Amino acid sequence: MKIYIFRFGHRLERDKRITTHCALVSRAFGACKMFYSGQEDPSFENSVKEVQEDWGGNFTIEYIPDWEKFFNINKDKYYIVHLTMYGTAFDDFAKNFNKTFKKGLQKQKKDLLIFVGSQKVPTAVYHFANANVCVTNQPHSEVCALGVLLNALVDYRTVKFSGAKIKVKPNLKGKTIVKN
Repeated sequence: MKIYIFRFGHRLERDKRITTHCALVSRAFGACKMFYSGQEDPSFENSVKEVQEDWGGNFTIEYIPDWEKFFNINKDKYYIVHLTMYGTAFDDFAKNFNKTFKKGLQKQKKDLLIFVGSQKVPTAVYHFANANVCVTNQPHSEVCALGVLLNALVDYRTVKFSGAKIKVKPNLKGKTIVKN
């Protein structure tokens, strides 16, 4: 099962850092691709590409001009999880997903698509989604929600980044950077 991210409604000035952070978190936890809609942003795409060149891996980004068309065409290809304050409890979803859904998706040859909003999310998204999931019912960052979900679904220690020019060697104090 591959993990994809859909960042809805990117706004150039307002969302440039948040969308970039969503991409970085996704990449770090092994997602293979981020789709995004809203305003096309070559600067954002290049920033993530530069990280990729130094830190390795195969993460890609694709701009989607018409999000509804994308979902109408692809909704059967993915198990869609919409991150929202209004969804089902995160703990219940994560427990059930790891026990049952993963195997079912592998049998169905479906991949996981995590929908991350930016501006107000249309009601249609709640219906496209197979699961509307909240990490908390309190206001919070979409980067937080994405990180919490990915941490529960992925063992980040197993994620490999081929072609890395830079690596970090973990240690208790200080920092050790290894350059290839």
